[in-house]
Amino acid sequence: MKVLVTGAAGFIGSHLSERLLSMGHEVVGIDSFTDYYPRVLKDLNAKSIRVAGAKLFEMDLVGTDLSEAVDGVNYIYHLAAQPGISSKVPFENFVRNNVYATQNILEAALTSNTLKCFVNIGTSSIYGAHATDTEDAAPKPTSYYGVTKLASEQLVLAYNRDKGLPACSFRPFSVYGERERPEKLYPKLIKSILEGTDFTLFEGSEKHVRSYTYVGDIIDGLVSVIDNIDVCNGQIFNLGTDKTITTGDGISIIEKALGMKAKIVVVPKRPGDQLETSANILKARKLLNYNPQTLVQDGLTREANWYKQEIFGKIIL
Repeated sequence: MKVLVTGAAGFIGSHLSERLLSMGHEVVGIDSFTDYYPRVLKDLNAKSIRVAGAKLFEMDLVGTDLSEAVDGVNYIYHLAAQPGISSKVPFENFVRNNVYATQNILEAALTSNTLKCFVNIGTSSIYGAHATDTEDAAPKPTSYYGVTKLASEQLVLAYNRDKGLPACSFRPFSVYGERERPEKLYPKLIKSILEGTDFTLFEGSEKHVRSYTYVGDIIDGLVSVIDNIDVCNGQIFNLGTDKTITTGDGISIIEKALGMKAKIVVVPKRPGDQLETSANILKARKLLNYNPQTLVQDGLTREANWYKQEIFGKIIL
């Protein structure tokens, strides 16, 4: 099968691309290499997937004719997005990179006569402050990110309902692992511990409950589409682990993995942050035989070791 992956040089996109290649599929990747975080990290990811056999193109999904990119593809995995809930990112960026970009690739997808499924990657942020519900619960996003990702998800499903585009959407929960974006909790924590610098923690966030899910377990769910097209069409699925820990627990695991303590400095709480995520994966278990296996202690230890070996002392961030 020929698979197109948007955001292929990103955290989840690069892992997905490598998994698809290992399964024998042809992978074509698109990434715009935005400056949201240091390009050197995306370049490392890009090198890895190219070595594995992917073709990767630097391309903006907005304002670009994507008809050639979708030519002959059987699956489109749409991961490209404006991430995060930082107040430094203007609302216009979220609308452009989440809504307009999705609409443009959907229009291109309609021109393909080989497409079996358009797989949208949403987010648990769609649920809002307490992400514990089933997929049919009313969304209550609390951030620009959650609002625009909900809009893009519904845009994908509107094309499915109105135009007959075969499509589905997944909502990952608190994904972590090797290659995680540098502004996320664990990369920031690991970096600060190794450098011996202060680690800023938003007030009260150590008590936040999370379904921290290892990236490999997320990929297991995403690739399950290929063997379950009829089941997936028109559906939304939560992906994550149904086992939760607090952020404070996660910090302790990283400290133990590195054998060093964090120098924590508490700062005012961040607006729009989720207070609790607990992935309800009953639907994915039942219909996709989804069964996440990685213990958070094991996954976080892998991430800490990866950062220490591949990033620390080698790349200036």
